[in-house]
Amino acid sequence: MGKGKSSAEAANSQKYGIPFYGAAWFPCKHIVSTTKLAEGEEGKKGDHKDQSVGQGDYLVLAGGGGEGRSGIPNAVVVAHFDFTSSTLSPEPVSKHSTGSDLPYRMSIHPRGDGLICAMQNDCRYFEWDKSDTAETHKLQIKTSEKVLKQLENVGQQLALVFNKDGSALAAGGEGGKLRVFKWPSMDIIFEEGEAHSSIKDLDFSYDGKFLVSLGNSGPCRIWDVASSTIVASLSKENDERFGFCRFSQLSDGTLVLYVTAITGRGGSILSWNTSTSKRIASKHVVRDSINAFNVSSDGRLLAVGTGEGDILILDSNTMRIQKLVKKAHLGFVTALSFSHDARAVISVSMDSSARVTLIENEKASGGLSLWMIILIVLLAVAAYFVRNTMDLSQ
Repeated sequence: MGKGKSSAEAANSQKYGIPFYGAAWFPCKHIVSTTKLAEGEEGKKGDHKDQSVGQGDYLVLAGGGGEGRSGIPNAVVVAHFDFTSSTLSPEPVSKHSTGSDLPYRMSIHPRGDGLICAMQNDCRYFEWDKSDTAETHKLQIKTSEKVLKQLENVGQQLALVFNKDGSALAAGGEGGKLRVFKWPSMDIIFEEGEAHSSIKDLDFSYDGKFLVSLGNSGPCRIWDVASSTIVASLSKENDERFGFCRFSQLSDGTLVLYVTAITGRGGSILSWNTSTSKRIASKHVVRDSINAFNVSSDGRLLAVGTGEGDILILDSNTMRIQKLVKKAHLGFVTALSFSHDARAVISVSMDSSARVTLIENEKASGGLSLWMIILIVLLAVAAYFVRNTMDLSQ
């Protein structure tokens, strides 16, 4: 439940009483169609528009207190963010209990086809409850009748990710086993029993041809999904400890891989050109640990969450910090995700808080700077002519 806040606390940050481990934005373009399907509507575009469901943006958060008797529930929570007022809903829009099972990792299907949560020993599939959505005008979640038999009794999965078009699902386990499935059939594409000693993170390339995997030890590996082979092994240097991996695609089509690393100096972001398997750069960004990392869908921005609860937004081209929020959370950041249009980042923490950080439009500020430069040049030219005119008149 939401808790009372002092006037100094921003409306874009709320506590929901659950330590969170996963956070994602709901694919908002599917909300209205979901509601219409629930109402049996096939017809006219724009009919029965539901303001509370069809407008704004929904966030899905997952976490809890685990199997212990702490009294902290395990649940998948839906919250709502209003961009107009920059307000995160003080109470959950809906909450679905997962009983004694802690949803430790989560991945939402990119086309709105439900979500998957990794529990202690298996993975569970959830769907949007269309009947409840139509009746309450709020986004609801329910446990699906579809059982993921291929991910039952497989142990704790530490990484779950769909590819960009939702046609494949990758899962990486605590025991180091990597599995890639077709979706929704769950037919196996490939599996590797000893991909790493323990898999920490996974990500698909934009076209779905490649999958990057990262473990507790050894190199970061890039896999060709179709041939199930390793096409690159990216090694650590000196005392680096890899943390997270994300693909990004530059405007010229070049595929870049970002990997976070911790050294004695703190957290750094490394980048590789995947076609040559060579490091492009290494940028030290924080003296603290990097506990969460993500890349915007357009590749322009990188987001970092630290052990001190700070949030950093960086320009991927210059690696300069575009926005820094100190102590965005009281505990360390456990997960973060960009909105689909890269206007904001949702971050969550062990302190049971969720926060939406808005990102300024750099194009707008850049345009203002350009006009200021033009104005200064014009004033300089005018001053030059005035001075010359005065010299001639003397």
